[in-house]
Amino acid sequence: MSEECCGGVGEFAPSGSADDAAHDVAHAEAPRPPWWRDPALLPSAISGLALVVGAALDWAGLGIPGLALQWLALLAGAWTFVPGAIRRLLRGRLGVGLLMTIAATGAVLLGHVGEAAALAFLFSLAETLEDRAMDRAKEGLRALLALVPERVRVLRSGGELLIPAAQLHAGDLLLVGAGERIGTDGVVVEGRSAVDASAVTGESIPVAVGPGDPVPAGAVNGTGTLRIEATADGRDNSLTQIVALVEQAHARKGERARLADRIARPLVPVVLVVAALVALFGFVVGDPGTWVERALVVLVAASPCALAIAVPVTVISAIGSASKLGVVVKSGEAFERLGTIRRVAIDKTGTLTRNEPRVVDVRLARGRDRDRVLALAGALEAGSAHPLAAAVTAAAPRPAGRGEFGELRASEVVEDAGHGIVGCVDGARVRVGSVRWLPPTELQADAEAMAAAGMTVVVVELDGEVAGLLGVRDELRPEAAETIRMLAAQGIDAVMLTGDDERTARALAARAGIAEVHAEQLPADKAAAVQAMLAERPTAMVGDGINDAPALATATVGIAMGAHGSAAAVESADVAFTGHDLRLLPLAFAHARRGRRIMTWNIGLALAIIVVLFPLALLGVLGLAGVVLVHEVAEVVVILNGVRAARRPPAFARA
Repeated sequence: MSEECCGGVGEFAPSGSADDAAHDVAHAEAPRPPWWRDPALLPSAISGLALVVGAALDWAGLGIPGLALQWLALLAGAWTFVPGAIRRLLRGRLGVGLLMTIAATGAVLLGHVGEAAALAFLFSLAETLEDRAMDRAKEGLRALLALVPERVRVLRSGGELLIPAAQLHAGDLLLVGAGERIGTDGVVVEGRSAVDASAVTGESIPVAVGPGDPVPAGAVNGTGTLRIEATADGRDNSLTQIVALVEQAHARKGERARLADRIARPLVPVVLVVAALVALFGFVVGDPGTWVERALVVLVAASPCALAIAVPVTVISAIGSASKLGVVVKSGEAFERLGTIRRVAIDKTGTLTRNEPRVVDVRLARGRDRDRVLALAGALEAGSAHPLAAAVTAAAPRPAGRGEFGELRASEVVEDAGHGIVGCVDGARVRVGSVRWLPPTELQADAEAMAAAGMTVVVVELDGEVAGLLGVRDELRPEAAETIRMLAAQGIDAVMLTGDDERTARALAARAGIAEVHAEQLPADKAAAVQAMLAERPTAMVGDGINDAPALATATVGIAMGAHGSAAAVESADVAFTGHDLRLLPLAFAHARRGRRIMTWNIGLALAIIVVLFPLALLGVLGLAGVVLVHEVAEVVVILNGVRAARRPPAFARA
């Protein structure tokens, strides 16, 4: 080998380290206990068990023990919602909980403790399961902050110090070695490297940086050593801002009332006023006993028994059937909103695309052999951990019966951080790198065409002459275009929302059939874009990265794609897909719409029962026994209808 076979260095860098992974795990919050060990479900379990045993004892003629257990069931169930209903009432907020409290009280006053206990158990179980599911959406935000290293190296007073990242201040000079994470936002003042900023920006391919280039907190440095001037404090940077955005979005979403609660608000005051007037009328006419009892019957007649279970039974049925196919809906409220979606904002990297850069195009200089160019480039890149290097290595030919790249072996390999890699392969001096380092010369037109098609262009040079260009791109998932067509058939618009550059994003969006594109979006930009879309129509956000978390939390429904998506994305979302088949997206919307129609029918029936029973109870046509009988029949009808939501549309079943 000659001295010419030495050279510069490569932009290809490792994307992380085992230490980073261990650090992330160490910072993760303890998982919630399984439902059978969740203490929040204990009151509902006690209520249900006492109710069943009490009814059995009462049927067996043991009235006093049965009544005692019915009282236990009532108190255990009521404990989960009555205090909250009273607190909300004191703040001027009405809901189904207050109506259930009133109905249970009325049943007890009329001597029907078992009926009151059944109401308390059903509503307690529904509310507790709902609260458990919603609490999951607030967990896991520390997964965002886990991207910041616990300690960082800074240069102060001419010496190197190791300090906690939280103590960083703007103006500090950070020393970041190869493979280390950056402690806070800053600007490179010395050194060159390639940084993987996908956690914040969503860009699938690491970016070359040098003096004057900004770098975000949590980004992973490549092979070069960088000196970075901090532009933000350790406690107030791009990652902490993501956490704040997610928490604010959850707070806003938590104020959105469920459909049943919106219906209950006007119903509660009407029922209370009418019952009070009925009792008052009894005193006016001199027969308070009859009319007070009739007022209590009116309260029971207006009790939302069927309304209380109309939504939960439908939601549980629909969510259960969807989860068997990998669509996990975290709450009933999320399921209700899922059926209202009319626009979908979809992240590009890892959602529409595979998040696996591949060589998709090769352009050769005159007289060059394709297999040899790929083999030489692959042999040189075999030792690099950079995603682009992996793509080049995967594209290289592998002749049968020979070594990984035939008999080719690279030697004297040196990397030039932020530029490319150079070495000697089969007696030739080979350089592989970006167009900024290796001008494409006579292949300039090809390079521009490849870039316009959304590819990252890699130049391969042999013995000082450009031999070819490799176009690397994160390819669309094969079902992406079909998914967009399915969404359009449902009247749902699709929008691409990505941190990648404009040219790459638009090229891929055109292939997928998406007309509207928002590119080069930081996490705050994505959240703001989704917020603007919400002003026009209900909008879902689909993503899988930490940088998607604020937008996922802001959207009407946040949908996290893939079991291997970031913990922050999955926890910030309302719906999580355990797989990556995008066709489940429109099918899940169709399933939710059908469930919402069944839910609406159930609510309508429950309200119709109240509307019919109310005047009959008021006029004394029906007594308590008749009112209770009608309620029980209505509950059976509502349950049977709600169970229909478990049936999936044919297309959903085949997905």
